[in-house]
Amino acid sequence: MFLKFWETIANEHSIGPDGQYIGNDPLQLEKIGVYFREASNNNYVPRAVLVDLEPGTMDAVRGTKYGYLFHPDYFIFGQSGAGNNWAKGHYTEGAEIVDRVLEVMRKEAERCDCLQGFQMAHSLGGGTGSGLGTLLTAKIQDEYPDRIMTTFSVVPSPVVSEVVIEPYNAILSIHQLIENCDQTYCIDNEALYNICFRTLKQKSPSYYNLNHIISLVMSGITCCFRFPGQLNSDLRKLAVNMIPFPRLHFFVPGYAPLTAAESVAFRNLTVKDLTKQMFDPANVMAACDPTHGRFLTVATIFRGRVSMKELDETMFNVQNSNSSYFVEWIPNNMKTAVCNIPSPDSPLSATFVANTTAIQELFIRPFLHWYLGEGMDEQEFEESHSNLRDLIDEYQQYETANIGYDEFEEEEEEKTKSEVEEV
Repeated sequence: MFLKFWETIANEHSIGPDGQYIGNDPLQLEKIGVYFREASNNNYVPRAVLVDLEPGTMDAVRGTKYGYLFHPDYFIFGQSGAGNNWAKGHYTEGAEIVDRVLEVMRKEAERCDCLQGFQMAHSLGGGTGSGLGTLLTAKIQDEYPDRIMTTFSVVPSPVVSEVVIEPYNAILSIHQLIENCDQTYCIDNEALYNICFRTLKQKSPSYYNLNHIISLVMSGITCCFRFPGQLNSDLRKLAVNMIPFPRLHFFVPGYAPLTAAESVAFRNLTVKDLTKQMFDPANVMAACDPTHGRFLTVATIFRGRVSMKELDETMFNVQNSNSSYFVEWIPNNMKTAVCNIPSPDSPLSATFVANTTAIQELFIRPFLHWYLGEGMDEQEFEESHSNLRDLIDEYQQYETANIGYDEFEEEEEEKTKSEVEEV
């Protein structure tokens, strides 16, 4: 997922596998500094740190076409792995290398003219992505409390599961992400496989196919940071517009157009058609059905030449015709951004980001067990479970809520007073 994302944006900015710029469009270099920095030999180096608890994956990355694009000092790895154990990644093996990771990140952050935030791609099912990944989010939050922390998190699914203990790792990770992350894009392999089978008509999709779909979403979400547009967006604008309450920052992404290869010649790329596909439950990349809940907020990011008048009318009609799926107490809860530079995959495309109460379906899956052998306290499991149940309850509360601003402020004041009295 991580490597495919960098391949995708390197291609969009015409950066070759050796780091040399091979394009002729000045717009490709206008905001190149967001994800790449220019080295002394005029090569462009990704602002990326690659981390694992075993050397095998690092060697695999180095052996790919784009392996030499990355700074060799930015490959940081352990020797023994996490053994699919969250506690090893968070407390023992991961804790041994986390300071090295932070030191490299600090050096890269100091090279930035205006550091807005951090972006992490990780899996919540294994021991490294979940344990070490959430340890890093906590450390980054401590060191850079005023910067945006964004994660693209692969959530384990009961249908597509490689390891029995994935749900344990996931629930402990979500407990950390609730507290230490600002935006979490939830993706799972079950939804990706369904898209490959049903929409793209692929009989035996590989991880390359799954990662390609994820990279399209990540590229779409970040395109406004990297290219000019009619309506721009960035990490902070997304956070402000998408998150009504700090804990409810778990998003469901989607992408359009997704079309089977043999049907590409017959599709019609219009704003209306893209919007229809974006809101189709079969198109979202987390195994939850948005029609089973209500949208708190929605962001749509279009790439290519579009008519703003047509776009505004389409978004207005979608929200009006589906008003029952949107909460009433957040006015104007659909944000739209437009990037003029199209994706290499399509002259017109759109990325969909939803903050929906239906995402609670993902959080009901995990269950608890103990990792006490690594020195964890049983109390941490109880706190994690309690925090997760509170998150589910909050989504359910606001799914059926119908409150005005004044009532909401009074409700929050009463809650604060009661908490202070208890203390």
